[in-house]
Amino acid sequence: MKFKTFALAALALALPLLAGAQEAAIRKNLAERLERLDKIDEVRKAPMPGLYEVRVGADIFYTDAQGDYLIHGSLIDTRAKKDLTQERVDKLTAIKFDDLDPKNAIAIVRGNGKRRMAIFEDPNCGYCKHLEQDLQAVDNVTVLVYLLPVLGADSLAKTRQIWCAPDRTKAWLDWMVHGTAPAGNPICNTEAIDANLAFARKYRITGTPAIVFADGTRVPGAIKTAQIEQMLSKAP
Repeated sequence: MKFKTFALAALALALPLLAGAQEAAIRKNLAERLERLDKIDEVRKAPMPGLYEVRVGADIFYTDAQGDYLIHGSLIDTRAKKDLTQERVDKLTAIKFDDLDPKNAIAIVRGNGKRRMAIFEDPNCGYCKHLEQDLQAVDNVTVLVYLLPVLGADSLAKTRQIWCAPDRTKAWLDWMVHGTAPAGNPICNTEAIDANLAFARKYRITGTPAIVFADGTRVPGAIKTAQIEQMLSKAP
């Protein structure tokens, strides 16, 4: 009995060491063989036996115990009918509303402004313009607009003109809702625009509009007023 207890204790101590050695082997082999994987953020066991998850930022790969083979794609749980890879990416890229920096946004307040949402938008995005027009009917809300010029050089030029305008909110709504092009000198501190682009890369915001509600729910693309109201009513 004492021997059995000793053996179990020894095994318990050895398992973390074995896991560490396994992770080190995977990291070493992948880094040596694939330049893209020279900076791995995390290695852990995948839900599928014998498979290991390799994370680089928010990119997910799968490999064997020695890093001899690499898979880049979705791992599907067929019994639960769930995309485990997408679930993991969603968790990694979830946005806490309080992590959004309001100083990098144009704040549009309607009514009492108690309800909150944030939108990443490009001034040349047609869907963003439709969304802004629909938002005119939403009251008692604070909308934080994070300018995200991703559609080309003209988007960046318009973004700078809007951000550098004496009244950013008016300049933004004049363009997005009424079609009055921004004018004026686009020279001011535009660090906020760079910060928004960096934030988008970190959280994999690849298109506009991208909406974040106060409870952290992300919605890619434009949605109608009724759905906006529904999402706002669910958020704290």
